[in-house]
Amino acid sequence: MIVKGLSRQILFAMASVTVAAGLLVFFGTYLAFTILFYFSPWSQETDNWLTGFDFITLAVFIFIALIVAALISVRLARRILEPLESLAMGARRIKDGDLSARAVPGDHSLGETALLVEDFNAMAQRLEDMASDMTLWNATIAHELRTPLTILKGRLQGMIDGVFEPDETSLHALVLQVDSLARLVEDLRTVTLADSGHLDLRLQPVRLEDEITRLAGVLEQELKRDGFDLRLELSDVLVSVDAMRIRQVLLALITNARRYAVRGVIEISLQAENDRVILRVADEGPGLTSDIAASAFEPFRRGGQSGSLEKGGNGLGLSVVRAIIEAHGGTVRYAPSDRGGAMFEISLGRPLP
Repeated sequence: MIVKGLSRQILFAMASVTVAAGLLVFFGTYLAFTILFYFSPWSQETDNWLTGFDFITLAVFIFIALIVAALISVRLARRILEPLESLAMGARRIKDGDLSARAVPGDHSLGETALLVEDFNAMAQRLEDMASDMTLWNATIAHELRTPLTILKGRLQGMIDGVFEPDETSLHALVLQVDSLARLVEDLRTVTLADSGHLDLRLQPVRLEDEITRLAGVLEQELKRDGFDLRLELSDVLVSVDAMRIRQVLLALITNARRYAVRGVIEISLQAENDRVILRVADEGPGLTSDIAASAFEPFRRGGQSGSLEKGGNGLGLSVVRAIIEAHGGTVRYAPSDRGGAMFEISLGRPLP
């Protein structure tokens, strides 16, 4: 077994060092006294400076010192071995699939060993969290895919059986379900690529004022039909971003406001503050409840009817926003707006001259 082999090796090494040190002290002392005696002025006055009794006494004292040193070495070796054995055992359990395994730090006076065990435990905890998240993700994704697939299958089977007429309305409903699946797949792809650090960004200098104005022109009529008024307060700033991804972020935030906010004004503001480009999207309420706000950017996060997230969506809109902004090296946060609604604040890089 690896642990027992490690114990034997360390104990044998410590014992060998102790014995070698004792023998070195013994013969070194004898040699030193011999040289001193040979060159001393009183070496001619006696035939034997070191009698047999003296030799035996020296050997006894060195032997006692050797035993004490061996005991101290064994005790020190066990203090070192305890966390290492626990570490090796934990590594074997994790290899066998038990991600709950943890190592025991033992004596915290051994600073480097204790830090090694703490790092190992942190790694094991992260592996366990990742496995748990993956299981949750798989279950949630399966749930999200099942609904549109079930509708598609039921509608198509109904058309085959003659229950539904394949008219324009029915076909349009099927296309909407396909669009929902496509959006879910694309959102999953974006979040996964961003979390793994492989989200493709085409950074270039962009005047965000122009991009936001163009997007607002596309959405303005549709928002008015839903009872919303889009208000823009934009400064002329130049920043290095992926324009398409920023439009995706704005579209997700505006869509989120359309789903939950009361009919009224959706305000988009852009300005440079403290050497950062700040983009805000705010509505007139009701905003997010405190329990939802704490995890608003987590994937598949939904709430109740009041202040819920992704109503009618797939639960990934705000997590996509977070993934894209963090891939730009920025941050996004939620806060109540001045009018009692939701306000999402995005901090991007430095404005370009």
